[in-house]
Amino acid sequence: MSKITLKNELDRRQFLKIIPACSLVCLGSGGAWALAQEEKTPSAQEAKHKFDNEMDRKLTYRQLINMQYREFIQLAKALEKEMGKEKFIEFLKKHTYENLIKIGQQYAKRSPENSFKTYTNTFRPPRYKNTLTMEIVEDTEKAFELKVTECIWASVFHKAEAGDIGFAYICYGDYAHAEGFNPKIKMIRDKTLMQGHKYCNHRYIWEG
Repeated sequence: MSKITLKNELDRRQFLKIIPACSLVCLGSGGAWALAQEEKTPSAQEAKHKFDNEMDRKLTYRQLINMQYREFIQLAKALEKEMGKEKFIEFLKKHTYENLIKIGQQYAKRSPENSFKTYTNTFRPPRYKNTLTMEIVEDTEKAFELKVTECIWASVFHKAEAGDIGFAYICYGDYAHAEGFNPKIKMIRDKTLMQGHKYCNHRYIWEG
């Protein structure tokens, strides 16, 4: 898979991502939420520096996500211990939400239009085919619902015993991302794999 395709595949959840690498969303979905931003690729006319050589090692998607979040998870656990679990998680949610609003707004500016269809199209196959196992259970002009039964981010955070951090850092920003793209899009969800449920029920409603 090309680097461009891989970037598109992980795109939204890489936000910062990281803090590391990931998202924190930024951390954020960026900032911390998000995967690290791409560095400028030298043009063909520029002398290629050794730092720009491609790596020999090939990674699986799971290995990539694990590498992107590993240091963030370690840092988050240390901060959680220092600040107290409840205070840290609330801080993380607030930071994630604020960053994902901005990410959604930026996505809207890059899109030809910020319609409901444009937004929901981002969840259609083959998008996320290597990082999520999901099915579309409702698809109308006013409602779009996904059922996600496997999530690579949830698997990585659960393995690190950091599901609460993963929810605050990654999942919580989904609401803000939709709102930032278009305030008329409302996301409803009461189950996530990150929180230990059997599936995620992402439901988007068009209130226009």
